[in-house]
Amino acid sequence: MSLDPTAAQPLPGPVFFDRRELDLILRVYGRMVAQGEWRDYSVVGHKDFAEFAVFRRSGDAPAYRIEKRPALQTRQGQWAVIGEGGQVLRRGRDLAQVLRVFDSRRFQVVD
Repeated sequence: MSLDPTAAQPLPGPVFFDRRELDLILRVYGRMVAQGEWRDYSVVGHKDFAEFAVFRRSGDAPAYRIEKRPALQTRQGQWAVIGEGGQVLRRGRDLAQVLRVFDSRRFQVVD
């Protein structure tokens, strides 16, 4: 019996967030909603990455996207926060560290 490299291999399912990851993301989301910064979100699992997008208003383009790309785990890190213009605001291997980008002063509510 020979091993044929062209034989059909099971296709991986879509990438998605696990419960612990969603908990961290939703804590940040809840805090930003309470501050009046964000209003809506969407979660999508793609073939190569998962995306949690947040919106200032329903129907707008995403203000921020939190992406999980497992293929980048050994290189730059699988987590990234991407801004409205497509710029990577922070990238890393630890989700909690990457989400600290939302702790900066510019996200504070001023009365």
